[in-house]
Amino acid sequence: MNRTLLKMNKIMNISFIIILLLLDVVFAQAQQKKMDSASFYNEVKTYVNPVLPGDHPDPTLFRKGKDFYYCGSSFHFTPYLPIYHSTDLVHWEIVSRVVYPQNAGFVQDEPSKGIWQGAITYFNHSFWIYFSANGDQQWFSKATTAYGPWSKPVMVKTTPQLGPLGYDNSIFIDDDGQPYMLIKNGQKINRIHAIGKDGQLTGKMINLDWINAHLQYSWAEGPVMCKRNGYYYYFPAGSVAGGQYVLRTKVLTGDSTKWERLGNFFKPLDDPNSPFRVANHIGAPLQLADGTWWTLAQSYEDANDDDWSGTGRQTSLCPVIWDGDRPWGIPPTSYPVIRPDLPQANGILWRSVHSDYFKEDRLNVCWHFLNRRAETECTLLGKSGWVRLSPKKGERAHLLQKETDHYYNAVTRVKIDENDTTSSAGLYLTNGNQSVNIRLFAGYKNSNKIILQLDTAIRSIPNTFGNTVWLKLERKGHFISGYCSSDDDRWVSLGAPISSVPLDKVQPKWNAWVGTSLGLFAENKPADFNCFICKDGFSSMPAIGYRNYFGIKMINKDAITNTSESGGWAMISGVDLGTKNNSAAKINITASALTNGTIQVWLDDLKNGKLIATIPIPSTGGKNNWKVFSGAVNKLSGHHDVFVKFLKSKPGNILIQSIRFSK
Repeated sequence: MNRTLLKMNKIMNISFIIILLLLDVVFAQAQQKKMDSASFYNEVKTYVNPVLPGDHPDPTLFRKGKDFYYCGSSFHFTPYLPIYHSTDLVHWEIVSRVVYPQNAGFVQDEPSKGIWQGAITYFNHSFWIYFSANGDQQWFSKATTAYGPWSKPVMVKTTPQLGPLGYDNSIFIDDDGQPYMLIKNGQKINRIHAIGKDGQLTGKMINLDWINAHLQYSWAEGPVMCKRNGYYYYFPAGSVAGGQYVLRTKVLTGDSTKWERLGNFFKPLDDPNSPFRVANHIGAPLQLADGTWWTLAQSYEDANDDDWSGTGRQTSLCPVIWDGDRPWGIPPTSYPVIRPDLPQANGILWRSVHSDYFKEDRLNVCWHFLNRRAETECTLLGKSGWVRLSPKKGERAHLLQKETDHYYNAVTRVKIDENDTTSSAGLYLTNGNQSVNIRLFAGYKNSNKIILQLDTAIRSIPNTFGNTVWLKLERKGHFISGYCSSDDDRWVSLGAPISSVPLDKVQPKWNAWVGTSLGLFAENKPADFNCFICKDGFSSMPAIGYRNYFGIKMINKDAITNTSESGGWAMISGVDLGTKNNSAAKINITASALTNGTIQVWLDDLKNGKLIATIPIPSTGGKNNWKVFSGAVNKLSGHHDVFVKFLKSKPGNILIQSIRFSK
């Protein structure tokens, strides 16, 4: 009998694997058949993950009409809970922040603490966001629109039966409009509770503690739900290290016999080059008008001994396919994926660090601080184009954004008292608790100097520029270089680059649950900053720093070329082309070619964007014979996604190494 059972189990396991492989083949073939069309080489019909690069942990996903909203854990980054908006699930923008320091006295203000979760939803004619603070308390804020303003937080009341309401909870809205809170507290507590019109819990609890009673799913955290064909689907995650699972039932009940454990949610990853290998902690899957399903999932970036875990948990957009009434998530890969069939985002660029010229009367919502005190040390100086950081003696003030890219140039103009031997100010890259950081600054080390420093790795030159100096921090993968200038035109190098691996790699204690931040700092004494620019389009931008592509491959980690006779394209996101009074007049492409060819450059999109240059690339006599080819552009300014398009040509004929705009 035992042998018979073992044999049957073996047959069932083999059958299960075959089904997975068949599903994988069917999905891949369907995608490939569609992408064989020539239109994919001439329009942006695909995306490459992550769609939310940089630190975007614990995603929650919600749709209201034609708009999609994302929120997740902000931890100690304040103002807390940035709300992201999208119309196509690929391009995202921050539209508001929920909890500002003046309303956050109940929040623990230290690394790894702060606010967790951030579950955005809509019911009773309002947007609501539920979140946890201090480990076991639930709170909510509400607003008439996701753009805010958001109400002062209200604590969710619990009962002796429920106890602490936990963290990483989410909200599920049933077909009849009834909202439920999915409660998670510790490893073994998973529960569901109805929510009343006032936002407070009401009715009876549905006890699902049996789900992880034997720690089958590690922590079984971040549970979310969706509904399809009369089934309720419950998705718990394993832990920050990975694991995503799914259960289903026809009736919302605590009776375990009415539920089915379906096992892993994500299909096995079949891409050895995917940098995101442990996707989990998904947002609730949702269905579009064309019948397709999608979800968001987080993952650290670490593949082929190239560790970017320090960046934080980055968020990918994942298709969901169905085998009857059994859902399967498609994990993020390094390949292009066909975009959701949704209208193109109007005016929303690919998610990247934002430039700021500080001309508004309020600080842009893209900025955050690592503690509440830091916000009081930041002052916009009217609409003059300057911001002041005023640290206390012996301390460091800062103004930061989430770092989103591996290749960029960040630029600022800083004004300090060069004769003060205690002050320093400049550009700043830091981990979650500021224990590992890279600074490019004007300061004093035995004399007035411009200094690039990570721990004991130091590059410096004398400061011959006076009180006001331009600084440029260049990141090329895991290498950081520093430059300085008197006029933002003629740049002086500080010397050989510094390795950023200590910052980029996995950090102790999960980097206080967050990722790397980039921005400005001042130490000991006040300093003024005239701008923050990223990515600077007037600096050389490596072509391999693209964020989206089709029909393209890298060559020796140094250049890109097309892989099809139909052409191909690559997109460099969030390029800053200056202001109207300081705009781009020329584009320069460093390339090589075996035979004559042509490159086009577009802004923002290949169909609805703007063709700014068509540049002939004559033969350079060999792939390693690099030359610069230029074309005039018509006074371009602002923040743009830049597309480099290969026209129809033999694959590998033209190699592009970098692009740069000039004035």
